Amino acid sequence: MKTLRIKVYGIVQGVGMRPVVARHAARTGIKGTVANLGPYVEIFAQGEAAKVDEFLRLIEEEPPKRAAILKIDARPVEDAPVYDDFEIIESGKTSGEIFVSPDIAMCDECREELFDKNNRRYLHPFINCTCCGPRLTILDSLPYDRERTSMKEFPMCDKCASEYYDPDTRRYDAQPVCCNDCGPEVFILDDPEGRRGRDAIVHARKILSEGGVVAVKGIGGFHLACDAKSDDAVMRLRQLKHRPAKPFAVMMRDIDIVRKHCITTDVQEEIITGHQKPILLLPKKDDSTLAPGIAPGNPTVGVMLPYAPVQSLLFDYDDELNMTDCLVMTSGNVSGLPICRDDEDARAEIARFADCILTHNRKIRIRADDSVMDFYDGKPYMIRRSRGYAPLPYMMTRSFEGSVIAYGGELKNTFCIGVNNLFYPSSYIGDLTDLKGKAALTESVGRMQVLLETRPSLAVCDLHPRYNSSEAAEESGLPLVRVQHHYAHVLSCMAENDFFGECIGVSFDGTGYGTDGTIWGGEIMRCDLDGFDRLMSIRPFLQTGGDLASREGWRIAVSMLIDICGDEAEGICDKLGLIRNGTFKMYKAMHDDKVNSVVSTSAGRLFDAVSAILGIRYESTFEGEAATALMYKAMEHVQEEITADYDLVEVDVLATDRIVKDLTEARLAGSDESALAYRFHYLLARAIAEAVSCKSNGIRTVALSGGCYQNTLLLGLTKRLLEDRGFKVLIHSLIPPNDGGISLGQAVYGMNKLMNGGI
Repeated sequence: MKTLRIKVYGIVQGVGMRPVVARHAARTGIKGTVANLGPYVEIFAQGEAAKVDEFLRLIEEEPPKRAAILKIDARPVEDAPVYDDFEIIESGKTSGEIFVSPDIAMCDECREELFDKNNRRYLHPFINCTCCGPRLTILDSLPYDRERTSMKEFPMCDKCASEYYDPDTRRYDAQPVCCNDCGPEVFILDDPEGRRGRDAIVHARKILSEGGVVAVKGIGGFHLACDAKSDDAVMRLRQLKHRPAKPFAVMMRDIDIVRKHCITTDVQEEIITGHQKPILLLPKKDDSTLAPGIAPGNPTVGVMLPYAPVQSLLFDYDDELNMTDCLVMTSGNVSGLPICRDDEDARAEIARFADCILTHNRKIRIRADDSVMDFYDGKPYMIRRSRGYAPLPYMMTRSFEGSVIAYGGELKNTFCIGVNNLFYPSSYIGDLTDLKGKAALTESVGRMQVLLETRPSLAVCDLHPRYNSSEAAEESGLPLVRVQHHYAHVLSCMAENDFFGECIGVSFDGTGYGTDGTIWGGEIMRCDLDGFDRLMSIRPFLQTGGDLASREGWRIAVSMLIDICGDEAEGICDKLGLIRNGTFKMYKAMHDDKVNSVVSTSAGRLFDAVSAILGIRYESTFEGEAATALMYKAMEHVQEEITADYDLVEVDVLATDRIVKDLTEARLAGSDESALAYRFHYLLARAIAEAVSCKSNGIRTVALSGGCYQNTLLLGLTKRLLEDRGFKVLIHSLIPPNDGGISLGQAVYGMNKLMNGGI
């Protein structure tokens, strides 16, 4: 007789680990127990030695579909009691590493049941099983059991309870299990006719089929939905939401519809149909019938498949309505605020955008916006890491000890909690330019600390003194460490790649507060965990126009051309159509007197200026619009090697002023916009590679990070030119290169400080 005590670590909560272990025990004739202890699942396995070994093999090789086992610790037990059978015992709590499962998209088996007229969960908006359904967004605390989720408000009926306790069913030990008789209910918010259940879904579908807008509460928050094939419906939603050009995400009924409208690869199809179901940026086919207003001037479209049952019911129902197979499904929020989570939020913020609100009475504990993913070199390249991915931790091979909380940046905010060598980036919070965003950050931080059962001893935030994220960190009452923005970007790339040696960091971004009080954003640094040296930047320029300059790239262009072209600047600006209002003399006076101006090395503003000079976008209605349009224009050009009759690097700066002068002269001479847009990307990438070569001083590893490296053309050119020079290049994948990723870098820096006693 052999008895093992087995501890299984990883994503083993909320994925059906205990039921699967019980089935393996029955299959091998093992007796004992299995319990969920929070950080791990604990198993006592007793039986003949060969059977125990086979049982252990099954756990390792045939775990639940959604589990991610990181470690198994199996040790003999001396003087073990004799077990009569194998049972799942009451969950307990212990300290140690904790892994919280993200929300899991509806599985194929549940989808089949959803539309099976003979199934008792036919058309049930909350169908789920052991392999799918909400996790993080309904969780109050660990261990993951029904009484510690928002499903505790819905007692199971006898039939659901029978499935829940029967090891032979798909819903054995599935915490959110419910049915039409005992689960949550959908309804139309503030509806005079009080429509609920079936009537509510039919009403919402009718509005959508007639070109209306419906706000829909899903797993992690609200969406705004309309017919994605109707330009009238799409443009109406744009007007209601005051969103003139930013692309809308589109939810398509199934993968066949995705193939009809988009070009896909096998890898992309595997991800979009998988259990995470992020929004993927896919090339749009020329014959797509999606409304032109979905993504104006953009060759790609953000596409996802239904991941919550209620979303599938919007496409298919037994009401004989003629429904579209493509719905706009954009985040339900006011621009600049977090996604709406409850009915009170929806009434206050998005009711005016929608013809009705389809909501439900299952509470959302933590917001989880949709993850958004691009692809680079055939691999995922994250834009927004949230639902389906957060809060999966990054496990570092470097030994850390302690706990820190990093509060992230001001835009695209996420936070990150570090506990020893595990780092947990949060779901997407959003922009913190409003106090509501700051409140959402503070609440989410508190809830995650409860889930992870940790009390950080150090807070980390951005260097900028007036960020709401920095204020939230200050209000935590913890000792505080501030980290320069662009250094944090580089650290995030290093951490994602589990690299902690010395490297050259290329951090090209929008704007960040520099250690010298100026605005940085195009930086080349020598970095390690202890700090950085600023080696070089793009040519500093005067960013005139205050906050308007971040949206109106023509202002940056005018300011640059005044410095570059001197007395000829007025005529050049006039020929390029850069003065959008006012007069050149007025802007020159502001520039010369430094009125409402700051010195800047922002690569993001450089992109905006070049986009304006080339006549592609003079201003942006959303962050990154001008730069993105510049990238797509460049991609129209056949790629080639570019020569320049000038040096691209001086002693301390990249000669970006010379690149701008070169492009301006070529534009005035009538050169093709797409050729010039590509020339800009290539020359900038070459300047970066040459600068790194000049400043590397024997360092052979380079990390590329910052929002400008969301641009896959710049990324590919920079990476290739650096590798041609013999450098190893670290890039992002599942942590965004934009500000949504910097909290990971901050947390690693803070943990290193904590370890070295440098606070």
